[in-house]
Formats: sequence, C-alpha cells, structure tokens
Amino acid sequence: MHDASNIETAPMNDLTALIGSRICHDLISPLGAIGNGVELITLSGGQAGPEIGLISESVENANARIRFFRVAFGASSPIAELGQADIVSLLRDLYKSSRIDVEWKVEGPAPRREVKLAFLLLLCAEDLMPWGGRISVSRSSDQWRIEVRAEKMKVRQELWDMLNDPDSMQVGPPDVHFALVHPTALAVRRRVATFLGNGRATLSF
Repeated sequence: MHDASNIETAPMNDLTALIGSRICHDLISPLGAIGNGVELITLSGGQAGPEIGLISESVENANARIRFFRVAFGASSPIAELGQADIVSLLRDLYKSSRIDVEWKVEGPAPRREVKLAFLLLLCAEDLMPWGGRISVSRSSDQWRIEVRAEKMKVRQELWDMLNDPDSMQVGPPDVHFALVHPTALAVRRRVATFLGNGRATLSF
C-alpha cells in the first residue's frame, strides 16, 4: 500500500510540477544503472582509469541535481515532509564540488512544499554568487530565512522583481526558477521578502 504523504501530486492546472516530477522520476533509474555499471566494472577488476572516475563523478553530480530538481520543480502532497538528514545529504552531494557552501540549519522534518520554495530561492541565491560564497538556511518558528554572503555579487534586478510580480518580464529556461517562486509561495500562503545589499542578501518567507 502506498503512503499518500509520499506520493507526488498536484492540481491538474499545475502541469509544470507534474512534468517536473515525471522527468526526474524517469531519469533517476537510468542514472542509477550507469552508477551500478561503473561500480561493477571496478569490482570485477577493470581498470579504474581517469575515464571511469569521470563517469562516476558525472553520475554522482547528475543524481544530486535530479534529486534537488525533483523537490524544487516537482509536485508534492500537501501533507508530505522531508527529513533533515535527507535534505542535508542532498545538499552536501549537490554542492560538494561547488564554490558555494550551503548550511542547512533547519531542525527536524519540514513540509515538502516549504522546502520546495526554499530550494527555488537557493537557485535564485546562486544567481547572485557566480564567484562563490556561503548560504545558510534557517527557520525560526514558522519563518524561513536564507542568508547569503559573498565577497562579490551580481544582481540582475529585473529577475528579482519577478519574485512578487511574475508578469514583470519574460524569462528563459536558465532563469525559470525566478518565475516559479511567486506561484509556489502562493501555494503555501507566503510572501517572499528580499534584501539585496553589498556582499550580503537575505531572503525570507
């Protein structure tokens, strides 16, 4: 019997989330098969040359991105939660080769829909930090806070205006997360507040 809280669902008019879940779901299995194949080659005495290492690293990176995208762009049940250990593991795998260091300070499980919004805002925060930096995610009572620190930031203000006014401009695929923040916030009855300063930024909801 399926646990309804773990089934990825969305209203029929939220086809974006349903498509995101379907694509991520269908990609996880073949990526896992490639990873298993590389492991079998290594265990069977095959040469663990640089090409095998490159394949293994690429599969790990792809798996981490897919797991992250499944939450950020996929559908979820209103009662679904994500455990702290799972989120920390996911973010560690995602950013381990990045110039960005992310610290998840949220204790215990969190509603998946709220984590979805936090992950979309993490993608927005990444846009501020092409040269790297630090991000911390915390929650006090019912208030989420994402703090960004970097020696140098790049602010594309027109994209940040979309967080509360998604019709303010057209957006391309690399920046689609900015357009998704507003409807995702509405779904959890939140409004995103932003502060973009010199070398620091704060995103809260």
